[in-house]
Amino acid sequence: MAGHQKTKRKSPMIVLSKDTMQIVREQDVVPFRNRVREFAVKIGMSLVNQTKLITAASELVRNMLKYANGGKVILEIISRNAQTGVRLSFIDEGPGIADINQAMQDGFTTGKSLGLGLPGAKRLVNEFDLKSTFGSGTTVTIIHWKHGR
Repeated sequence: MAGHQKTKRKSPMIVLSKDTMQIVREQDVVPFRNRVREFAVKIGMSLVNQTKLITAASELVRNMLKYANGGKVILEIISRNAQTGVRLSFIDEGPGIADINQAMQDGFTTGKSLGLGLPGAKRLVNEFDLKSTFGSGTTVTIIHWKHGR
């Protein structure tokens, strides 16, 4: 079988549980945080990792409220390569982010906050993905694994 090379394929992500929450006002934040905690507890995530995940989720949901007047969050318990984790996807139809690189810099803010939101959230989780189209919205997806750092 000359000429055949084995290619390493990324293991598929398996969704074990899924929920969606609409976030349209400040009063939606506490029930959302509680739901994130429930998902983290369900997989046996340590208190330290729960705190990191909930802190990152709080930053991102507040950004969604502040800059896009809300949106929706998809909460999932996932499994990949024998790891279990929580994946949160924050989806809004706001103005989008004009300059993603600038928005990911520590200290950058377009509001009156400390500017820790996006880069701070990224540091707290194991995986962070941001997609934004200026003028039509932003999707931020984070994953924190049960045994993540």
